[in-house]
Amino acid sequence: MTRSLRLTLAVATAAVAALALSACSAGSSSADGTVTDGKLTIATGQPAYAPWVEDDKPQSGKGFEAAVAYAVAKEMGYAKSDVVWKRSTFDSAIAPGPKDWDLNIQQFSIDVKRKKAVDMSTAYYTTTQAVVTTKSSKAADATTISALKQDAIGVAAGSTSIQSVKDVLGVTPQVFNSNDDAVLALESGQIDAIITDLPTAFYMASAQLDDGTVSAQFPADGSGDQFGFVLPKGSALTSKVDTALGKLEDDGTLERLQTKWLSSETGTPVLK
Repeated sequence: MTRSLRLTLAVATAAVAALALSACSAGSSSADGTVTDGKLTIATGQPAYAPWVEDDKPQSGKGFEAAVAYAVAKEMGYAKSDVVWKRSTFDSAIAPGPKDWDLNIQQFSIDVKRKKAVDMSTAYYTTTQAVVTTKSSKAADATTISALKQDAIGVAAGSTSIQSVKDVLGVTPQVFNSNDDAVLALESGQIDAIITDLPTAFYMASAQLDDGTVSAQFPADGSGDQFGFVLPKGSALTSKVDTALGKLEDDGTLERLQTKWLSSETGTPVLK
């Protein structure tokens, strides 16, 4: 084989590889724009935690994000049996490059910087503030604003929770350098409860506190972080996901799923 022929073949091979990667990264390797024709491949974390996915089994459709994923799939024309689940890390999902899934859902905050590497859908959930406490604390039974404002409240410095406490409860909270410091203060009895965003609250209660509980959540005010699906950059499905989410928002499905999985199933009522 001559040197010029080898060079020609190398260039051709590189071009084919580049086209293949481009097609894969955009999720358009099939007629319907999915990685597998006729299937919708959805990824989530490993493991995936409640209340987002119950028992680490997204295929069950139980848990807020699992339920939202199936609702979106249905609006896009896919039966439950057409949904294929994969697992991915959080960081790899938002990194540039080819993907082996069509959608990824694991509490991704919609962010302009992330949109440079991947596509992001419109929001399916806006976070609210929540009350983290221990089951032995007097704040554990405080499910009304008037009751909770009598308790000693802690928040992390620089968080939006500070203003939320002032606006909703009408009191000034104790401010700690970090969430970890607030947890230590709760464990020592220095404060009765911590106010933080709902996803962080569930993590604190399950992973950082031995007898932790998320006892209540603040009324939604639309000011929290917005969660969206991640899709490969340039995906043909992005607009379809947005359309599906718009319909689910308009018909009340997203609100009903939020109430079911983030309030009723978790025993986390909205403060009144």
